[in-house]
Amino acid sequence: MAWFRKAKKGLPDERARSSVPEGLWVKCEGCREVIYAKELERNLRICPKCGFHFRIDSHERIRLLVDEAEPTRLFAEIRPADPLAFKDAKPYSQRLRDYQKKAGMADAIQVVEGHIDGIAAIVAVLEYGFMGGSMGSVVGEAITRGAERARRQRRPLVVVSASGGARMQEGALSLMQMGKIATALAGLREDRVPYLSVLTDPTTGGVTASFAMLGDLNIAEPGALIGFAGPRVIQQTIRQELPEGFQRSEFLLEHGFLDLVVKRDELKGAISRCLRHLQT
Repeated sequence: MAWFRKAKKGLPDERARSSVPEGLWVKCEGCREVIYAKELERNLRICPKCGFHFRIDSHERIRLLVDEAEPTRLFAEIRPADPLAFKDAKPYSQRLRDYQKKAGMADAIQVVEGHIDGIAAIVAVLEYGFMGGSMGSVVGEAITRGAERARRQRRPLVVVSASGGARMQEGALSLMQMGKIATALAGLREDRVPYLSVLTDPTTGGVTASFAMLGDLNIAEPGALIGFAGPRVIQQTIRQELPEGFQRSEFLLEHGFLDLVVKRDELKGAISRCLRHLQT
């Protein structure tokens, strides 16, 4: 057995065998192919082989949509509170501090003022990386103020959603944001100021049930999960098999819930064309 022990001794261990740096390759969730990470970034995090749209954060979303490298940030001073002193696995106040440190932002939304292909606009983007983009009081207040500012300045409002729905840690206060935002959006419609809703993966729960589906035009990225309750919950409730692609962008477009499904690399141009049409 000496020859076997010698050969075995010469084998590299797992760490030596793997000379590829971690994070250099990414497996596509759509086609399961392995993609070079830098190629994926250059392609706006769209799989070059099957077109699957990976999620992106709010910072990248703003860079893709807004002309200015540093657009004017709005309502950054609004910060969340813990009026219910909520506690689950950890206190809500501690959970907020953890996410604020991780995401580098006060809550799950950024609102900026800038231009989209030269068109002055107010853009609000939800951050899924902050508590699943959940809609609490800060999200509701920021979008409401954005709509009111858009109405005063007669600038179109664009809201990009990526959310699991209302934030349970704020209870009824989070649900109240649905009506508050809807009222502000109704003011835009009264004054004929355009409002475009962009739905990305995922857009669910109370966000879908309120402002995400109230746009003058509702636009989604390909393959985005969009709905109120999740497909598993619906299937268990009605005890029936759901159609293929249920609650995905293309299914909703086919059934009249969306106006457009647009690839990420074409989204900015599509939004600017829609805004020019709505402003005429």
